[in-house]
Amino acid sequence: MIEDFNLPKKIKALVLGKNYTSDDIGKSQAKVLMFDDCVLKTEKASTKNDETVKVMRWLEGKIPVPKVIAYEKDEATGLQYLLMSKVPGIMSCDDYYMSRPNELCQHLAEALKLLWSVDISDCPRKITLEDKLKEARYRVENNLIDVDDAEPETFGPAGFENPVELLEWLEANRPTYEPVLSHGDCCLPNIFIDGNKPGGFIDLGDTGAGDKWLDIALCYRSLKHNADGTWGKKIYSDFKAELLFDALGIKPDWDKIKYYILLYELF
Repeated sequence: MIEDFNLPKKIKALVLGKNYTSDDIGKSQAKVLMFDDCVLKTEKASTKNDETVKVMRWLEGKIPVPKVIAYEKDEATGLQYLLMSKVPGIMSCDDYYMSRPNELCQHLAEALKLLWSVDISDCPRKITLEDKLKEARYRVENNLIDVDDAEPETFGPAGFENPVELLEWLEANRPTYEPVLSHGDCCLPNIFIDGNKPGGFIDLGDTGAGDKWLDIALCYRSLKHNADGTWGKKIYSDFKAELLFDALGIKPDWDKIKYYILLYELF
């Protein structure tokens, strides 16, 4: 029962009596409760989370994202509570869309172009490659990298010896920067499709002015691994993730795609 949770009074009043389920999709350490008409996300308070809420409020009316209903912090516990609306539709990794790769990639291309259409001149958060490399260095120096969760070829005889060597390569091979509104974690569970149009974007913790190719790389990787069974229980043997580039009408820049996939091995 929701009454058993130690929630701030304002948050509890807004969800009291509502049915809910827990959502454990993804790697986040946050606790997520799914109600019929809203979502409550609880995690450790941080400046980054404050910035995320600013971005969410800034994006209202620009693209479909959850609306911030309430945002509270508990100084005693060090936790923050974000109550937000649900976006319509279903995750783009749903079997319906994975079984229809051409249709799925058209929807994903539309979603990416929708992000890139937003004017970022007054975006409240800018995430440069230098910012990400500094964060990566902190994670490497504090032994926060799970090498067992990396792509099979990233570390080992055919790859990098360890995260330190990978970080040094990333720092020495920075690609050119193409600034757009970047989701920052553009994987299929974070993109919803509502019928024949984008339903919305969720998990906006890394959203801000960033590099266009980051989203392309992570979306491509997500397509690939949702199809080959790495993420999820079903293998879609005839699925070609490269359909994404056809739908976008671009030629893949494999150097940038490789770079950003390698960068996110450190996160």
